[in-house]
Parts: sequence; C-alpha cells; structure tokens
Amino acid sequence: MSLQPHLLELLSPARDADIGIEAVNHGADAVYIGGPAFGARATAGNDLRELERLIRHAHRFNSRIFITLNTILRDDELEDARKMAWQVYEAGADALIIQDMGLLELDLPPLQLHASTQTDIRTPEKARFLQDVGLSQIVLARELDLQQIAAIRAATDPARTTIEFFIHGALCVAYSGQCFISHAHTGRSANRGDCNQACRLPYEVLDGQGRILAHEKHVLSMKDNNQSDNLRALIDAGVRSFKIEGRYKDLGYVKNITAHYRRLLDEIIEEREFTGAPLARSSSGRTTFTFTPDPDQNFNREFTDYFVNGRQDDIGAFDTPKTPGRAIGWVTQIGDKWFELETSDKATVLHNGDGLCYWDLHKELVGVHINRAESLNEKKGLWRVFPKDAMAGFKDLRRGLEINRNRDMDWVRTLDKKSSDRRIGLWAQLSETPEGLALTLTDEDGFTGSAAVALAHAPATDPARAEATLREQLGRFGTTIFAVHDIGLQLSQPWFVPASALNQLRRDALAQLEAARAAGFVRLPRAAPVQPPVPFPEDTLSYLANVFNHKAHDFYARHGVKVIDAAYESKEEEGEVSLMITKHCVRFSMSLCPKQAKGVIGVKGTIKAEPLQLINGKEKLTLRFDCKPCEMHVVGKMKKSVLNQHRREMQERPLQFYRTRPAP
Repeated sequence: MSLQPHLLELLSPARDADIGIEAVNHGADAVYIGGPAFGARATAGNDLRELERLIRHAHRFNSRIFITLNTILRDDELEDARKMAWQVYEAGADALIIQDMGLLELDLPPLQLHASTQTDIRTPEKARFLQDVGLSQIVLARELDLQQIAAIRAATDPARTTIEFFIHGALCVAYSGQCFISHAHTGRSANRGDCNQACRLPYEVLDGQGRILAHEKHVLSMKDNNQSDNLRALIDAGVRSFKIEGRYKDLGYVKNITAHYRRLLDEIIEEREFTGAPLARSSSGRTTFTFTPDPDQNFNREFTDYFVNGRQDDIGAFDTPKTPGRAIGWVTQIGDKWFELETSDKATVLHNGDGLCYWDLHKELVGVHINRAESLNEKKGLWRVFPKDAMAGFKDLRRGLEINRNRDMDWVRTLDKKSSDRRIGLWAQLSETPEGLALTLTDEDGFTGSAAVALAHAPATDPARAEATLREQLGRFGTTIFAVHDIGLQLSQPWFVPASALNQLRRDALAQLEAARAAGFVRLPRAAPVQPPVPFPEDTLSYLANVFNHKAHDFYARHGVKVIDAAYESKEEEGEVSLMITKHCVRFSMSLCPKQAKGVIGVKGTIKAEPLQLINGKEKLTLRFDCKPCEMHVVGKMKKSVLNQHRREMQERPLQFYRTRPAP
C-alpha cells in the first residue's frame, strides 16, 4: 500500500499582483497578499480586479492565494471587514489570514481561515484552541525551538490544522502582536498595520546607577531570519507551510528568495520520495530558473536562525539596521575623486550603479554609490571607483580598509528580466479514429483534454521522417504552461498529417485540458468550530489580548473568559506597562545574564537581572527581565500627545467600545 505524501507549501509574500504572479512563476505553492483594506501593512493594499488577475494565474498551477485581513478592528470597521471578506471570496481567494477574533462572530463567507502571526501562538494550548474554533492553518511564533514546535504538532490534529512557520526575512524583536511602542510614542499601531519600527533605532543602554553600558547601539534590532539549514528538522517537527516574510519587499527579493527555497524543498522532496514518509509539493508543476538563487544578494542585516536551535549569542544586528552586504576586497589607493580597490575574488566585476559600503572607526556603516567603475588590471582584480558623492564626505576611508558590496547592478538587471519557467508535466497520445486522428493530453494531476480531427489516412512517403515530424509538432508547448514528458503514437503506420492539423489538434486538446483543470479546482474547505464552544486556556485577558471591539469581547466571553481588558489602542492603559515582550534579552547579548554568570568563579552572585534603561533622544524605556520564562519586557507609558489626540478623536467619532470591565 503506497503512503499518501505529506504536502509541503512554500508560502511567498506579495506587495501587489505583479509580484504575486512572479512568486507563483518562481515556485510558490501559495501567496499571501493584502486585500483592499485591513491588512497589517498599511500601504500594501490591492484592489479586487488586481487580486482576481493574480488568483486566475495562481489557480492554473493549483497555487493558492491568501488574503491578509489581520489588523484589529474598531466596532465601526467590522461591517466593512465583513463585506471585504465576501468580496475576496467572490474574487476566488482561498483563505483569509486573521488576527481579530471578532471576525469569527460575523457572517463570513465559507472561506478557510488562517491565524495571523499577530495571534502569538507559543503554546500547545493556544494552538489547539485556535484549531478548535475553526482556524485551518496557524503560524507559530518565530521564537519557538524545534521541541516546542513538535509539542504543538503533537497537541493538534494534522488533518484539521496545518503548522506554518517563518523561514526567511526580517524579524520583529517582539512576540508578534505584543509590541505597543509605536502606538505609545506616535499613535501609530503595529496591530493596525502602521508600525514606526522603534526597534531599529539606536539607543544608549544605562544600568541602575546611570552608567553607560552601550552607546548608540541598535540593541532591539535583530538580524534577518534564515532557516535554510533547518528545513529538514522543521519538517520532522511537523511544519508543513514554509513562510517567507516580506509584503513590503521588491520584485527581486520575492523572485530570489522564493527560488532559493523552492530549490531546497524540491531537493528534500526528492530525497524522501521512496521513504516511509514521502513528501510532495502542494501545487502543480516544476520550475526552472535563469539564475542561481542567492539570499546574500538581497537586503539583509546578516542572518540568524534565531531560536530554532535554542538561544544563540549572535542574533542581533546591533551595529546597524542597514544591509552590510558581502566583503569583496580592500582599498589600495585613494585619490581626489576616486579610490582603488583589489578584489579578493579576481572574477568579481564592478558595475556602474553598484552599491559599496564599509565600517568607519565608530562601527557605523558608510555607503558608497559607484558612479563609474574602471578595471585597471583584470588578472590582479584591481579597480578604480569614482563615487557619485565627493570623496571628502567619506569618513575614515583609507588604505587597507575592507570594502563590501550591498548592491550588484548585474544581479538587479538579471532579476528585472524574465527569470523563471514553470511548467506542468503532461503525456500526449495520438491515436487513429475511423474519421481521422484524436489527441489526448493527460497532465501530472490526472486531468485530461482531448480533441479530434477528420482526416484522410494518407501513407507517408518517408515513414521515419513522418513519425519524427509528428512527435516534433505535437511536442511544441513552448508558449503554454505545460511541458510534455512523453508522446505516444497509437497508429497502424506513420501517416502524412499536415502541420496545420496537428497544431489545431494540440490547441484544441490544450483548451480542453485547461478547462478541465479549472473545473476541477477545489476550494479549501472552511473548518467547523467544535461544539459546544471550547474554553479559552485562560479566564482573564489583559490588554495584551488585543480585544478592540464588542464582537471580539463576545467571542472570548462565549469561550469562558471572565475578565476581558480592552486593547492598548483603546487608551485605557495610561500608566507604565510592558510595551514590548521579547525572547531577545539585552543582558544576555551583553554577557550580563545571571544564568551566564552562574558557576563562574568571582562572578557568581554578583550579576543580577536588575532593570536597564534605553534612551533615544527624549524617549526613555525601561528593560525588565523575567528570568523564569527567559523573557525581556520593554516598559513605558503612552505619551500625552497620543492621549490628547485620542480624546479629540473620541469627540469627533466616539469608539463604540465597552469602558468598564464585565463582572466576573
């Protein structure tokens, strides 16, 4: 008995329909994209006609389109959100990605629901609850390790809920949905798609006595996620959807990173083809590329696998939130309008428009835009670089300095062009009929398309050449999405067949095949919630639960929660609270963790998890350390200007939200 393979899904981001189409072309099994509104990227919305165009293209390959509806909603926004859900369903979307549980209290279309990263899934209990209320795919917190992921898989039902995990891209330092610094300081809510990225700012770090421990360091800025080396382990832990971050990213990023992980996953699928646990792609077709994927070519803050293999020392991008690129050589000479460098790899070619950079003496990254690059000695790898800006402005540029390249124009131009080909395999069979010939095409998914032509059976004057011509003409699928694996000829003898008849047969059979595929496309089923409603794992919810409307309140009350606080955005938490909760620990990164010091002679007992302060200009935040779960809280309070703005908004349009806590 053959085992059913486990389906793996490569889930790519798209800012717009054109990028989404290229994600599909480069091997994505699914694409997530913002709808007309309410996606957690304020400036990444798309109108319905564009979404329909993307959906039509994706469905030809059995790829899926997931629409983000993952902000928390005010009461006055719920009806518009409900209408949008129906609109994207009618446009053909395959799933909604949601954060606000109030949506589950609305009349939604029969569209599959997925849990957004903002639902902050860290425990088996939370994961099982979301499964039981009807979410068919849940993305786990990026901070989990392999054992925690496996525990969540063991506590949930693979037939009911797919485990999704981020494998690449920018990392939010906070647990998703648990960061309120942006709202506290600016009124712009990360939970409503408008984060100001305070985590990427430079800070002074002060201890309890006011001593400076770090100066102008980006201590809340993480390196970028890269799980390339952990895919097998993640599969074994139960992950089935592999998510790439980046709905703000450009076309080149989506093409390159999608292609990179497509290749890696295909290698693993082939490795395990004849094992006891076979794997398969969740969509159709194979993809080839005109380039070799390379994650280092895109913007990145260097890479980390974060907490997947346990806590690491080097997860932070503390020196800069910019992309340092890749080291290519050293400065050899400096002139008044140019400098010369020797490349470490003599095959390296510099181009006009390339971006270079270097670290100055204060560990700040300085960028150099090449206006003109001249090769001085190809064999020695010597180049003269004329920067776009004046040489006098490049601080600490000197002989012997290592130079990086963080933008390669040749690479950019390669990805600006067509760079992939995705084809669905099929088998063709040409057979005789009493009236002429019939062609049947059967694709890799088992769909068929047939066509017939009336034709006199005229013997070929050159049988060998006639058969070769038949195969050549029938195998021309170049401008379609199909590639022929084999052509079978069920003929009593090679007949002479005009090329026009063969072309017509192929076109008609292809049209029938495409129609059969479209008719056979099955939409993802909506999961039914467990009845009676299962209890939420806790009976009390603080502002951290992000309950921002009456329907969300009703949802949690229906699931047994007794005390429900309003979301931070409701402005009820005016004092100091945790504005960010994170697994990243500044003390650990600075070798000031009491657990690190434990057992060290002369240090044991002298290092304590006392609070630290972060200062950026007039902004002050307190770091508090909860060592039992090994977490850090960034503590602060809402600015008066944000509260005053809220009061003005309340006068203009009162929020329809409960103002007192319900009785227990």
